Amino acid sequence: MGLLSGTRAVVTGIANKRSMAWGIAKAFDREGAQLILSYQSPRLKENLDKLLSELSQDPLVLPLDVVEENSVDQFIAELSSAYPDGIHTLVHSMAYANREDLEGRFVDTTRDGYMMAQNVSAYSLTALTRGVLPLMEKAGSGSIMTLTYQGSVRVMPNYNVMGVAKAALESSVRYLAYDLGRQHIRVNAISAGPVKTLAASGVRGISAALHDVADKSPIGENITTEDVGNAAVFLASDWAKRITGHVLYVDSGLHMMGFLGG
Repeated sequence: MGLLSGTRAVVTGIANKRSMAWGIAKAFDREGAQLILSYQSPRLKENLDKLLSELSQDPLVLPLDVVEENSVDQFIAELSSAYPDGIHTLVHSMAYANREDLEGRFVDTTRDGYMMAQNVSAYSLTALTRGVLPLMEKAGSGSIMTLTYQGSVRVMPNYNVMGVAKAALESSVRYLAYDLGRQHIRVNAISAGPVKTLAASGVRGISAALHDVADKSPIGENITTEDVGNAAVFLASDWAKRITGHVLYVDSGLHMMGFLGG
């Protein structure tokens, strides 16, 4: 019996085996959760299909493009049909910004680029939460979590518009936590240290960020997707049933450090 036995968990945003979302999915599977996984495009579904043999049980796999309202509505409809008794966990692991808006100066961000980053990276959490709310009410409680980064509260060169979107995402976590707390639905975020994921590959300076964690964090080691997965298991479990509106840092302690120069 695992910590999540008897629960049903939606995990979005798996791009490949290096995705933090995949680390979470594997940890949930290890702890006995029944998985529902989403994919954004046929190409990403091919990547996901190659990974499924690593799981102990077959998940339900559904398409989901959060930019398209019809896609979100269809996703929720299929989820409701498959699990009329409800679901217990939602993992929001989605972020996107145009590459040109991650370079140069933030002041040069285009309106379209700004709105795209906010729509995919922040608003989608609210949209999905609203969709799964009736299903979590049927289950009697729920845990919603999203993935963020320290660029939400500190200036990270080349993170630019994504840092602003992550700040909006973290604020959304707090407001959603307030809205849903009396329904025993918790909303939290994991602020993970840098990992060489597909999303991180679009941010110039990822190698330097990895070096900073290894060289200057209190623990002195880079994190892994398994570390993120284990933190997600905690937030999804009853061990965290009184924790909501919180940003849990999984970064070897780097977030608490001051000036990193020298």
